[in-house]
Formats: sequence, structure tokens, C-alpha cells
Amino acid sequence: MKIIGIAFLVLSCLIIFSLVIDISQQFTIHEALNNAISPFRVMSIGETFTLWFLVFLFFVQAFYFSWKDKRKKK
Repeated sequence: MKIIGIAFLVLSCLIIFSLVIDISQQFTIHEALNNAISPFRVMSIGETFTLWFLVFLFFVQAFYFSWKDKRKKK
């Protein structure tokens, strides 16, 4: 669970940093949010599937190791 928490913390810090840079360049908040998610718009179906599959594997691995550690402690 720590791995997932750290990953979300880093992700949120990077998104906030990106938004602050866009807003400091005189973009509106709506334009800044569009710029933050625009890399996902140009992905093909195969790339999108691969992205979601890797995210899914990340969560499965994190939950598996946390479940394994809890089971080992008992």
C-alpha cells in the first residue's frame, strides 16, 4: 500500500507542477487541465490498452505483495 500511496503522491505533485507552470504562462485553468491530459488523447488503441494493462499489473502486484506480507505475519 505504501507503493501505491507514493505513486499517487508523486503523480499528484507532477500534475500540480504542470498546472502551475501552465497557469503562470497565462493559460486558463480549463486550458491547463486540457494540456495536462492531452498526451492521452493522441494514443492509439494499442497504446491505450498497454497503458491500462501496465497500471492494472502495478495494482495487482502491490496488492499481492501486501497480501503476502500480511499472510506471512500470521
